[in-house]
Amino acid sequence: MRGAAAIVGIGQTPYYKRGTSPEPELKLAIRAITQAADDAGIDVRDIDGFISYASERSDPAKLMPALGTRECSFASLVWFHGGALPATLNIASMAIMSGQADIVAVYRSMAESSSQRLRVIVAQNDTSAQYLVNGLDSPAQILALRAQRMMEYHGVPQSAFYATVKASYYHAANNPRAYGRNIEMNEEVYEHARMISEPYRLFDCSRENDGAACVLVMSAERAKDLKQKPAYILSAPMGTMEGGGALEENWRPYYSTAGQVELADRLWRESGYGPKDVDVAQVYMNMNSMGIGAMIDHGFFKMEEAGAFCTFENLTAPAGKLPINTSGGDLGEGFIHGMGLIPEAVRQIRGTSTNQVPDAKLSLVTGGPGDLMSSTALLGSEETL
Repeated sequence: MRGAAAIVGIGQTPYYKRGTSPEPELKLAIRAITQAADDAGIDVRDIDGFISYASERSDPAKLMPALGTRECSFASLVWFHGGALPATLNIASMAIMSGQADIVAVYRSMAESSSQRLRVIVAQNDTSAQYLVNGLDSPAQILALRAQRMMEYHGVPQSAFYATVKASYYHAANNPRAYGRNIEMNEEVYEHARMISEPYRLFDCSRENDGAACVLVMSAERAKDLKQKPAYILSAPMGTMEGGGALEENWRPYYSTAGQVELADRLWRESGYGPKDVDVAQVYMNMNSMGIGAMIDHGFFKMEEAGAFCTFENLTAPAGKLPINTSGGDLGEGFIHGMGLIPEAVRQIRGTSTNQVPDAKLSLVTGGPGDLMSSTALLGSEETL
């Protein structure tokens, strides 16, 4: 699969405050897919594959009439939640390599005015009894337990949490699409924000927005002839490690707060690269401690090095050791179940990000850490093939 498929088009609607979108989910999805087709320079009617994840309600049967799709030859939904984000690229690549589709739209749409709160949709029939009987019924509460362990048992300092927030809002300030672009983040604002679930304060948590995003995937051979610089999919593994799945809090070793150690090992083996080669990363941060866990799992630093590595200077473009979430990410740009991370990973390869890392050739995007299952993906420029 290495480099056999590439992302050739990206599309995004504006981010709206949750529940305030002027349009329903289906129309948002149509807008994002159409934009992606225009970006790639293809006829939207030629899209013949559709892939999303989690609780997506804008299904292909509804999209096809509005888009004028000539034929749908492949459609899939990745079972798990935010962890499934890069896994969509895995399935799109397999569909293209096996001849089941030529142009695949990977998308996610959310409008809480016509649906439900994201955490309600995600948690329905899924949050295990061991949490519910103890009064834990939201991701923030559950993940706060892991954050406390990270701080108290492993000694990760609060400064590492703050650095991810400051870097995210710093990048958001340069991004006209970012919902949090006008928030001037400093220690006073951060420390005086209301408590959500100890140790998480408001800005440690992702936003929850209405909106939609889409990327178009096709074969590497066809991608060379389109108008945009392709972002090649070098690896996009999915799965879970021992003790994962529905055995929450039983990962072994448990220090892996993100549950992505084995995924990262597969990513580096399949791609032929390692953490030191990565130029920029879009790290899923439903809560920022989980993003720190994902970076540890991917080998960028060890748990005991988190405080020294996670500094504002190291995490920001253009010159940080590992610039992260250069659009503002889930914390500062907006959160539509993480889908905004893939378009930004592509922009870095194209050289068109509002916080561009110079000559970025390898762009990482991680899925939701701590999910029942998860995934990760490495995108590369032509030079990396």
